[in-house]
Amino acid sequence: MYSNRTVATPPYAAVFAVVCVGVFPSATAAQSQTEAPFVINYQDAQWGPPGNTPRFPEGVQTAQLGVDPDNGGPIYLARFPTGSNFDLHWHTHAEYVVVVQGRVTIVLGEETHALRPGSYVVIPERMPHSWDVPAGEDAVILVRRRGPADFHFVDP
Repeated sequence: MYSNRTVATPPYAAVFAVVCVGVFPSATAAQSQTEAPFVINYQDAQWGPPGNTPRFPEGVQTAQLGVDPDNGGPIYLARFPTGSNFDLHWHTHAEYVVVVQGRVTIVLGEETHALRPGSYVVIPERMPHSWDVPAGEDAVILVRRRGPADFHFVDP
């Protein structure tokens, strides 16, 4: 349904749009693919349990959005419950993330970064990283991988 109402755009929405231009295929590239247009509000996504990785934090949910036709990398939303922690792990392929909702602390190698909505993260292939969601609000991230998903957990 369409309306003539003006809706205020959150300040991070512009950052999210600019970031997506750098992460997702350009309009020219998209025209040469056989993909159909796709639009979804993350609140309306079909949330479900994550894949079969047993070390995901309890209560985490994902919403699959697609697969990159060039490299098989998944594109999905992930919702982490308030107060959750995703243990130190790495992936074979680079990962690109935008924080959509909430606050997240990510450890990338030896560095720690506090993220808020609109933050963009490039996680190079094989870089150990972990996520913490402080108490207060669930966090939602948009993830795109450069190849098929895999998780390699780093045991202490």
